[in-house]
Amino acid sequence: MKIEYHPAIEDELRRIIDYYNECSSGLGTEFLNEFERQVLKIAANPLRWVAVKGTIRRSLMHRFP
Repeated sequence: MKIEYHPAIEDELRRIIDYYNECSSGLGTEFLNEFERQVLKIAANPLRWVAVKGTIRRSLMHRFP
């Protein structure tokens, strides 16, 4: 499956990574690694995740709310 990101994701991810790094050094990198693992899980089985509106589905990360 091809993974495509919305153009705004880069800025949003940067802000999230900066926030977690402010909380604890290196935590932003841990967030990014967890995010990338989650994306791969979604790509492997996209219909597994809960539909929240039409074809939009939600996949929560347990460690990073």
